[in-house]
Amino acid sequence: QVQLVESGGGLVQPGGSLRLSCAASGVTLNYYTIGWFRQAPGKEREGVSCIGSNDGRTYYTDSVKGRFTISRDNAKNTVYLQMNSLKPEDTAVYYCAADSRLPPPHYYCSGLISGDYWGQGTQVTVSS
Repeated sequence: QVQLVESGGGLVQPGGSLRLSCAASGVTLNYYTIGWFRQAPGKEREGVSCIGSNDGRTYYTDSVKGRFTISRDNAKNTVYLQMNSLKPEDTAVYYCAADSRLPPPHYYCSGLISGDYWGQGTQVTVSS
């Protein structure tokens, strides 16, 4: 059974940092394009950051460039999203997802395709 499990969310003050983890079981993440998506209340889901399969390519939506970093640890079968300088508008449920068709990161983050697997999400709340 394939599972993606997000963790690392929580409540943080503006300007703070969090590191989200997406740990996989039943699937080897380095064979997938991986994306972090988020959905805030009343808003559509958006692609935040995506990473290709072992080719080093990454994509970031404009609002998080310079603040968020996506990375892989293949030994741990985990993908991370380091989030720095958090803002209240970053508040959302964050999901990781995986696509075995290996779409380019910018395309996967466009949201035009869903992918094979999704996690259950982790809440990130940025508030003073």
